[in-house]
Amino acid sequence: MAGEKGFIGSIDQGTTSTRFIIYDHDARAVASHQVEFTQFYPEAGWVEHDPMEILESVKVCIAKALDKATADGHNVDGGLKAIGLTDQRETTVVWSKSTGLPLHKAIVWMDARTSSICRRLEKELSGGRSHFVESCGLPISTYFSAMKLLWLMENVDAVQDGIKKGDAIFGTIDTWLIWNMTGGANGGLHVTDVTNASRTMLMNLNTLDWDDNTLKTLGIPAEILPKIVSNSEVIGEICKGWPIPGIKIAGCLGDQHAAMLGQACKKGEAKSTYGTGAFILLNTGEVPIKSGHGLLTTLAYKLGPQAKTNYALEGSIAIAGAAVQWLRDSLGIIKKASEIEDLAAMVESTGGVYFVPAFNGLFAPWWREDARGVCIGITRFTNKSHIARAVLESMCFQVKDVLDSMNKDAGEKGSLDNEKGEFLLRVDGGASANNLLMQIQVWYLSCSFLFSHEI
Repeated sequence: MAGEKGFIGSIDQGTTSTRFIIYDHDARAVASHQVEFTQFYPEAGWVEHDPMEILESVKVCIAKALDKATADGHNVDGGLKAIGLTDQRETTVVWSKSTGLPLHKAIVWMDARTSSICRRLEKELSGGRSHFVESCGLPISTYFSAMKLLWLMENVDAVQDGIKKGDAIFGTIDTWLIWNMTGGANGGLHVTDVTNASRTMLMNLNTLDWDDNTLKTLGIPAEILPKIVSNSEVIGEICKGWPIPGIKIAGCLGDQHAAMLGQACKKGEAKSTYGTGAFILLNTGEVPIKSGHGLLTTLAYKLGPQAKTNYALEGSIAIAGAAVQWLRDSLGIIKKASEIEDLAAMVESTGGVYFVPAFNGLFAPWWREDARGVCIGITRFTNKSHIARAVLESMCFQVKDVLDSMNKDAGEKGSLDNEKGEFLLRVDGGASANNLLMQIQVWYLSCSFLFSHEI
């Protein structure tokens, strides 16, 4: 349209789908396209993605969004200035730098196959489960990339051979995409950003570099790891063979950190994203704060190579919206995820039914990989509406547990109070559009929390 000043694009590579969104100069979305991709469950508790399918989904989304923008009269061709990238965190890929092919399917963040490795390390290391907390802010858990990388190194011959030959390289999904988008086997850039790196269990929170002692303890060679960059800088240019060759990649954050930044959370303010899982991050300012109540210490963002670093406390919940998908795909109680609100609203309570969606264990603040899902309180009175409402309540109970821990940490660390002296929570994510869910959430939280909900 006449007078347009240019556009930026955003890749949102999530756990179940990929999107590409084009924004105009005033940050208004002018076009987008979304593609779901395959979820693989080879064994109970295992979750995998095909890195090549993810790569193709990104290409398709970019091309389709460009077509839509052009069809609506926007001069995107030649007007796209740069793109940014946000991605599902912790999901682990190892691939050949000579062929560009994955050496195994990606092991997804919620995958629990590494529980035996975690238990072994807890017994072997002097600090037990908290051995690496001082350096990386994270407990030993199936959640983090380092454990998934160890499993690949110990169980996949192609990975073992590739590392011995100096051909295998590791990355989370951001690294995999950037490497391919900037040339792949023909000179692709092997980088990650500080937020994704902070979720590997391998990065030192103070130096923002790979921790030598951790690498030595775990036997992970530094040569396979990407270079760590800030969240806001020109990383490289997109290569030929992509729909937007020559366009600069100028920003990268893990999805939950991107949501915190997008919600403009200042020190002492938090956000909760209701997606496949639920993730609550509290901005703690420029000093990393160690939690005493089961939370994680992580990066919030670093907006430039010379910018100051903001840290966060995080409570990660493995299953939130995924429980609704389970009702749809595995039980057939609903046909579309959006139907759960009307179904649950048909009853005023769960009728005594409680649902715990520990499909792959429980994350914060409990950290129990051995936990499994249960549904209790079922009687002849119970119908599918009660179960649907119990699923919604399960999300709210989990978020309340995390916020209770966060409130305790914030209370003990008085410096976390924001300017208003209130604990501000902003919410987003697909499930936040469910008004009943949000009403239940407010009901179960104490009056000391102030909520801001914008859809």
